Amino acid sequence: MLTIAVTGATGAQGGATARALLTAGHHVRALTRRPGSSAAEALRLRGAEVRYADFDDRASLDAALAGADALFAVTTPFGTDTDTEIRQGNALVDAAAGARLGHVVLTSAAHADRGTGIPHYESKRAVEQHLRASGLPWTVIAPAAFMDNFAGGWSLDGLRAGSFAWPMPADRPLTLIPAADIGAFAALALRRRDDFAGHRIDIASDERTPAQLATALTTALGRPVAHQEVPLAQVRAHSADLAAMFAYFDGTGLDVDVPGLRRAYPEIAWQSFTDWASGQNWETLLDRQR
Repeated sequence: MLTIAVTGATGAQGGATARALLTAGHHVRALTRRPGSSAAEALRLRGAEVRYADFDDRASLDAALAGADALFAVTTPFGTDTDTEIRQGNALVDAAAGARLGHVVLTSAAHADRGTGIPHYESKRAVEQHLRASGLPWTVIAPAAFMDNFAGGWSLDGLRAGSFAWPMPADRPLTLIPAADIGAFAALALRRRDDFAGHRIDIASDERTPAQLATALTTALGRPVAHQEVPLAQVRAHSADLAAMFAYFDGTGLDVDVPGLRRAYPEIAWQSFTDWASGQNWETLLDRQR
C-alpha cells in the first residue's frame, strides 16, 4: 500500500484523486490549508490522513511530504496570479525533491506544452519544466476543458434563463473531461508508476460542439436550453487570460485523442458529457446559487 500525498485535496481535482486512491486501498495524505473544513472532514471520514500544508510555507510542505511515497500535485493561478502559481508550483516540486519522493504526478492543462500564449497555460508549462528538471520521477496529466465548470459561474447563470452562454461558435468542437475522470486517471498513474513515469498525456473524455452541449443540457435539465455565443470582448472585460483561452479554443482548437484514450485505458469511466450532465442535481444547483 502506497502513502500518497494529495495537494488540493479539498478541491475538485485533488478531491477526485484522493477518493479514487482511497477506493483503490492506498493511504492518502490529504494536504490542505484548511484542515478543519467540511471537505477535509469528509476525507477523514473516508479514511484519509489530513495534514496542513501551504505552498508559501516550505516547512509545512517538508513536514507534510516526509515519509510519503508519491505526490499528486495541482496548482492554480485563480485567486492569485500566474507568477504566484509558478512560485508555489516550483516550491512544491522542490519540497518533493527534498523528500526524495518516488513519483510526482502533476496535473496541468491540455496543450500547455505547445506555447499557447494563454497566461495560465504558460504558468503551468513553467511548473512542468521545473518538474522535468528536478530529477524526480514525473508524470504530467493534462486535462481538457472541465465539464464541472458548466455547473457554476456564468454558465449556471445563463442556464437559469434557458441559455447556454459560451464564448465559442455553435459548431466548433471542444474536448471536455469531468473532475472524476481526472482523479481516476491520476490515481491510475500513481498506482502504475513504471508505466507512466516520464510521460506527458493530454486527457479528455468527450468532444462536443456548443450546440451539442446545449442539446444535452436540454435533456438533463428537462427544459429548453439554447446556445448563446458570448462575445470575446465581454469575456476580455472580465479576464484577458480567459479570453485568450477561448480564442485558442476557437482558433487552434483543443484537440485530444478521445477514442485513443478510451482504447488505451479502458479502466477509466471516460464519461460522456451526456452522462455527466444527467448525473448532476440541476434543480439544487440552479436554486442554491441564486
